[in-house]
Amino acid sequence: MSAGAEGTIASTVTDDGALWDGVVTLHGRVENRLAKAIQRRHGIGLSEYRALCRLARAEDGELRMQELADLIGLNQSSVSRLVARLEAAGLTRRDMCPKDRRGVYTVITDEGRAVQAKAAPTYAETLTEALDAAAADPALAPLMARLRP
Repeated sequence: MSAGAEGTIASTVTDDGALWDGVVTLHGRVENRLAKAIQRRHGIGLSEYRALCRLARAEDGELRMQELADLIGLNQSSVSRLVARLEAAGLTRRDMCPKDRRGVYTVITDEGRAVQAKAAPTYAETLTEALDAAAADPALAPLMARLRP
C-alpha cells in the first residue's frame, strides 16, 4: 500500500472507529489474560468456563443449546463441540426437551458447579487486574475512563 493510500485510510477513521479499535484491543488483551489464567489454574478453557457460568445461573441449571450459543457468543456447532468436551469431563450432561423431543438441553452437573465455583475467584481477580492494567496504559486510559467512570 502506498503512503498516500495509507494516509487516506487513516484520515477516514472516525471517532467511533477509533473508539471501536480501542474496544477490540482491550477485548483481546483481557480475553488473553483470562484464558491463560483459567486454563493454567483450573484446566478448562475460557469458553468452557463461561458456559458453566451461564448454566450455573440458569433456572434448573439448564439451557437449550442455541440459547447457550447466543449467551456465550459462539455458533451452534462450536457450542456442540464445547458441550461435548464438558460432558466428557463430567461437567455437564444432555437432556431432551420434554415438550419438543428435538430440543436438546445441556445441564450442569454438581461437578460442573464445583469447577465453576472454584474458578470464579480466578476469573474475577484476573479481570480486575486486566482492566487495571488497561486503565494504566496511556493508549487505553481514555476508553477505560468511559467504561469505569
